[in-house]
Amino acid sequence: MNIVSPPSIAKTTRDLLELRAKDEHPGLLFEGRIWTWAEVVDECKVRAHALLALHQPGVAFHVGVMLENDPEYVFAIGAAAYAGATVVGINLTRRGEELTRDIAYTDVEILITSKELESYFNSAPSGIPTQRTLYIGTEEFERILAPFRGLPAPQIPAANNPETKLLLLFTSGSTGDPKAVICTTGRLCRTAVYRHMGLGRRDVSYNAMPLFHGNGIFACWANPLATGGTFALARKFSASKFLRDVMRYKATYFNYVGRSLSYLLAQPERQEESGTYLESCFGTEASEFDLAEFKRRYGVGPTESYGASEGGLTLARTADTPKNALGAAPTGMDAAVVDPATMEECPRAQLSDDGRILNAEEAIGELVNLTGAALFEGYYKNPAATAARVRGTAFFTGDLGYRDEDGFFYFAGRDADRLRVDSENFSAAPIERVLSRFPGATLAAVYPVPDVRTGDQVMATIQVEDPSTFDVQEFAQFLDAQPDLGTKWAPKFLRVVTDVPVTATQKINKPQLRKDAWLADDLIFYRPARQFDYEVLDSAVVAELKSAFARNRRSHLLPMLTAEAK
Repeated sequence: MNIVSPPSIAKTTRDLLELRAKDEHPGLLFEGRIWTWAEVVDECKVRAHALLALHQPGVAFHVGVMLENDPEYVFAIGAAAYAGATVVGINLTRRGEELTRDIAYTDVEILITSKELESYFNSAPSGIPTQRTLYIGTEEFERILAPFRGLPAPQIPAANNPETKLLLLFTSGSTGDPKAVICTTGRLCRTAVYRHMGLGRRDVSYNAMPLFHGNGIFACWANPLATGGTFALARKFSASKFLRDVMRYKATYFNYVGRSLSYLLAQPERQEESGTYLESCFGTEASEFDLAEFKRRYGVGPTESYGASEGGLTLARTADTPKNALGAAPTGMDAAVVDPATMEECPRAQLSDDGRILNAEEAIGELVNLTGAALFEGYYKNPAATAARVRGTAFFTGDLGYRDEDGFFYFAGRDADRLRVDSENFSAAPIERVLSRFPGATLAAVYPVPDVRTGDQVMATIQVEDPSTFDVQEFAQFLDAQPDLGTKWAPKFLRVVTDVPVTATQKINKPQLRKDAWLADDLIFYRPARQFDYEVLDSAVVAELKSAFARNRRSHLLPMLTAEAK
């Protein structure tokens, strides 16, 4: 039986699953196996009963899922939707005590994981009793599920309430300690019934992004759930296996985050790239070069968008979106750039003919949806962080941006990307755009490192193909020739690498870069004076810097120095 879901009658994720309950269309593809939608829903129901049997009344019904991408992840989310439970997506980039902290903080009662991932705890206790730790792929796991096969869906009032928490998804951690974003079963349903990218039942949506992050769920799985299309799942992102996978699954769509496109394009070009079934792809934070190159090689132009994990603001690129812009707000979304101190809208950006911002200091503010507070469902057990995002009806993203005269928005960095040098405040993104113009630079990341006395200094990491051939004098001459380089923007420290560190969602790992500062084991240059004259940062200079930080009692501001002291 083929069923196309009528979205108007669906209010919860459980409703959407019920619409798929007798659907024999392929619903899930994974490593050679095919599940129809009816089979997917049956597996969700079985696990819902199992979770209900393990749940203790009076405690939070929170199910931690600590897995790589696996069908069990999909079944767990569906099970929670039927059982009125909440899935906590455990970030697999965490280890040891950080991992146990995340599990304890989100009040996980039941943990679904695998024997292979036990080592991630580094011998630290998970905090979850053995009888409530489920190891997928084991005989014991199948024994637990067996009594519930063939049973009808459980009838749980919470599952029918759109306000029931369905997901707790940790933020990426690219700007500090991760927070758990609340997503209700109603929000996921509303996301699913929105016809994302015009996808429908005939589409095969391929996802290799981790399901513990919202991109894989909201930008890929949600649509097939509503339309009855097919969801093809990869265990993890692999640039070398991507082409094989999209050909094997006849994928018509895929999603990406961060630097994924860069990794794909680093693969040797192959004739088959232009012969896939791909018709569209969607993601965030790809460079203009990668967008154009991917379209040249695969014949598909990626669609970029800006969307806060918290759900309070969305910006989308259109055909007339200028180069480097995030896009415009969809109809009905009251987006603005405001000064968070005054709540006044910032002046529109003045741009040169080649798109360079000329009035950054006054035009850059925080990206805000003035009527978006109701779209944000909060952070779990973090009222202070929740309050920081909401003022009256307005939702504050914590991201910096500016807006041109035509209404298009541009990204200017995270709030944590603000730098203060010699009492002047500015943000990282405009500097990154300048540095990215340097010939041979495939990526530039700018971030603050502590000054030996007060405030910050600018540090940049440049990614190039071969650091040994990097010409720092040519780089200095390039900086001197840039008319839109602010007087205090030139990097004091410059790190040259072949690959910048990234998070699990392929975003630049700026906390790691700030932690490393100028103590990393890479080629690093510094400017002794104000002039654009760089020298290699050798051991003698590092020793002088360490001494200066110690004299000024600021060594604690550099985590690497603190670690060395221990």
